[in-house]
Amino acid sequence: MTAGPGSLRLSGLRTVVPGPGLPADVEVGRSNNNLDVVDFAGRRWMAWRTARSHFASADARLEVVSSPDLGTTWEHETTIALGRDIREPRFLVWDGRLLLYAFEGGTNPRRFEPGRVLVIEHWADDGWTAPSFISPPGCVVWRVRLIDGHPVMSLYRGAETLFTAHPQPLTAELWTTDDGFAWGPLDPSREVLVAGGTETELAELADGRVVYVCRKEGPDHGWGTDIGIAPAYDRLDVTWRSVPEKCDSPLLVRHRSGLRLITRRQLAFAGRFDQGWSRGSNLLKTRAYQASYSLTRKRTAVYDVDVDHLSLTHLGDLPSRGDTAFAAVVDADGGDPVDADRWTVYNYTSPLDGPDLPWLASQLRPTQIVAVDLDLEPELPG
Repeated sequence: MTAGPGSLRLSGLRTVVPGPGLPADVEVGRSNNNLDVVDFAGRRWMAWRTARSHFASADARLEVVSSPDLGTTWEHETTIALGRDIREPRFLVWDGRLLLYAFEGGTNPRRFEPGRVLVIEHWADDGWTAPSFISPPGCVVWRVRLIDGHPVMSLYRGAETLFTAHPQPLTAELWTTDDGFAWGPLDPSREVLVAGGTETELAELADGRVVYVCRKEGPDHGWGTDIGIAPAYDRLDVTWRSVPEKCDSPLLVRHRSGLRLITRRQLAFAGRFDQGWSRGSNLLKTRAYQASYSLTRKRTAVYDVDVDHLSLTHLGDLPSRGDTAFAAVVDADGGDPVDADRWTVYNYTSPLDGPDLPWLASQLRPTQIVAVDLDLEPELPG
């Protein structure tokens, strides 16, 4: 990554959760983090995880609200509570439909226990459907996008072993569907997109090419992030380039001025997760990298993506600190983000008036969801 100007034109910072616009019947926990926001049918829709802490909990739930006034006031839509953890809400607007995906987790705060991916759908006259489970256990949905008009889901498997003494190879995969409920591999002959991959974001460019950003945490397939691009005629024929920074919670958003990546940034070690150590086993290095990452301060950052060189330029940081980085972007005026003059960026963070603590310490403390407007005039590089 290369250093950019380090400043963004931001305005209108406000706290959304907990916030004055929420309906009184929505009970908000101490931890408010994983979220998604989308504009659909004249309303703004938001889903987020709320619980007692960042870590797995039986009391975790997804709250879904909608707003008739671009997020000033919200109305309660539905709650998903499974008696176990639930994370990664992902809206899909497709063919006049609104669907929401997520995955069930475990109940042990010391373990990562991904279960099945689920979906609910909004029906204008009847509200939301009950959850339908659409995957086997052990799947983590990361993103659901439209590629050439067809739904494509990125997910990863094997993560239940990542933090154990004997981690197994992870796989990042792409699935597709004809109806939003029955999902299977995009290409059954090439199920694995990235060996060792976890959170994988994808975005289709105006010329039909697809850009990928895939987080890698070791131990057998490298550390940091793989950035890739695939031609329009074969979206699995990807050219990859690795960078040592770990782009947690990656969000790609296309704009007429270029492609942006919003992700977590580490302040220590020049942002590097892979510190290039030559001694020790891959597993030992993985655990050391994870420990040092957890014990350093974080920000939510905005990068410009050079799709020809597969490189990132840091444009600046959003208001954020501590436990942070799970962003969603909409046009501030309710239109198409590609043509927007301003984006509204929703994100979670530790309280901005609180101490600037390392990531791990902040995960034990309250978090909130904030929104800020980002000016997108052409002076931004890209």
